[in-house]
Amino acid sequence: MKVETSSYTSSKDTAKTMDEESERMALIEAALYAAGRPLTLKDLCSAAGLRSRKKVKQLLGKLIKFYEEKGGAVEVRELPDGRYVMQVKPAYFQVVRRFASKPLLSDGALKTLAYIAYCQPVEQKEVAKARGTQAYRHLKLLENMGLISRERRGRTAIVTTTPYFSDLFGLSHNPDKVRSQLRKVFNEMKIKEIGE
Repeated sequence: MKVETSSYTSSKDTAKTMDEESERMALIEAALYAAGRPLTLKDLCSAAGLRSRKKVKQLLGKLIKFYEEKGGAVEVRELPDGRYVMQVKPAYFQVVRRFASKPLLSDGALKTLAYIAYCQPVEQKEVAKARGTQAYRHLKLLENMGLISRERRGRTAIVTTTPYFSDLFGLSHNPDKVRSQLRKVFNEMKIKEIGE
């Protein structure tokens, strides 16, 4: 009889562990969804109520696999800098962007931002030359939103994106990596030039 009791207790403990694991994975999923931006492993440890980064990475691996197997329009990805993000897959972004309750940027401002991100660091006058006179209005808006910064150098300003931009769009903080990430997105969207 003791063997049966310990066997019953063991399966009960396993079920409890599975329930705890599912709950912690759900907490990680909820944090990624609610944030709407990439989160660090430290952030996700906090959300899951765990100290073990290794355990959180295991849970993230399961969550990533779940979304891959599900095959929907949403994915959970690990970014090159080790942060994690839940996002609409690039293939669906153009289609669903118009359904967002409040668009973040107009098409023109978004194209200006893409130009800056791809060419950074870039002189302000080069942005205006490539994007037209409306670029100055875009630059002011983008700076007010915290997506770019401008540093005065003589008679011009050097424009770069901010870490907030990288977090918001799920890109690396390294400008060279941003360029290659954008090139990949542009290829998926069949964009040959930023001005298109």
